[in-house]
Amino acid sequence: MESQIDSFLLYLATERGLSSAYQLSVRQTLDKLPPWSQKNGHAQWRDLGTDELSAFLSHLRKSGLEASSLRIALVHLKVFFRFLVKRNHLEIDPAEPLLAPKTASRLPETLGAQAVEKLLNSINPDKRLGRRDLAIMELFYASGLRLSEICNARLETLDLDDHFLRVTGKGNKTRLVPVGGRALDALSKYLTGERPALVSKKTSSHIFLSVRGGPLSTVRVRQIVKERAKAAGIDQNIYPHLLRHSFATHLLENGADLRVIQELLGHADISTTQIYTHVDQKRLKTVHKNFHPRG
Repeated sequence: MESQIDSFLLYLATERGLSSAYQLSVRQTLDKLPPWSQKNGHAQWRDLGTDELSAFLSHLRKSGLEASSLRIALVHLKVFFRFLVKRNHLEIDPAEPLLAPKTASRLPETLGAQAVEKLLNSINPDKRLGRRDLAIMELFYASGLRLSEICNARLETLDLDDHFLRVTGKGNKTRLVPVGGRALDALSKYLTGERPALVSKKTSSHIFLSVRGGPLSTVRVRQIVKERAKAAGIDQNIYPHLLRHSFATHLLENGADLRVIQELLGHADISTTQIYTHVDQKRLKTVHKNFHPRG
C-alpha cells in the first residue's frame, strides 16, 4: 500500500507538476489510510470498496476533521483511486460513488444595535474627512449595501428628494434602495460641505472620493471601517459586510418581511436571505434562556 502511495506522489510531482504543498496535503490524507485499513482487516487496495472508504471518511470525521477538510480528503481519495485504476492496480474505482459531505452553514456575524450607534456616534463630522466617513458608515448600515456598491455609487444614481439610491449589484442587476433619514442627512452634509474640496480635474461622478480626488478603492473603504471601529473602542472585528449583515438582522428583528429584506439586499434567491432567520432564531433562544424562569 505504502509503495503505491509513493508512486502516486511521484506522479503528482513529475507528471502533474503539482506543488510540494499540495503533495504534502495529499500525503497527510493517504498516509492515514493503510494503518486504518490493516486495523480493519483490509490488507490490499482491492479489499477496499465504497463502503470501506465511506467508513474511513467517517473515522476521519470522528477524529475531529471538519466538513471542509473532509471534502479535501475526499478529493485526495478520488484522485488516488483513479490513478490506481489507470495503472491497472484496480479494475473498479471504489471512490467514484462517494459524495462530498455538506459543509455546515455558518451564521453571519452581526453587530448589536447599541454597538452600531456607538460606532456611528463616534465619528466627528467636523474633523478632516469626518463627513465623508460618516456618510459611508451611515449608508452601509441604512441601506445594506455591498462594499463594491458603495465604491461604485455615483452622483447621478442618488435621488436626495425621493431618498433613493440606484445600485448595480451582482449579476449586473440594478435595484433601488431607500436611504434612511440619518444617512440622507450625512450624505447631504458630505456632498455640500466636504466633497467639493476633494474634487480634482480628473474627478469622476463617484460619490465617495479619496484625498486625491479619485474614487475610493474597496481596500481603502475596508481600512476606513476598521479605523473608525478602532477609534470608537469596539473590540469586535468590524468589516463592511458585517454592517450589511447587521442591517438585515436588525430589520428582521423589528418585524420586516423576509421578501422585502431579500429585495433590499439584492439577493436573487430567497434561500440566501433565509440565513438571517437562523440568526434571529438563535437570538430568540438566547433571550428565552436568559429570561424565562425555566429557560
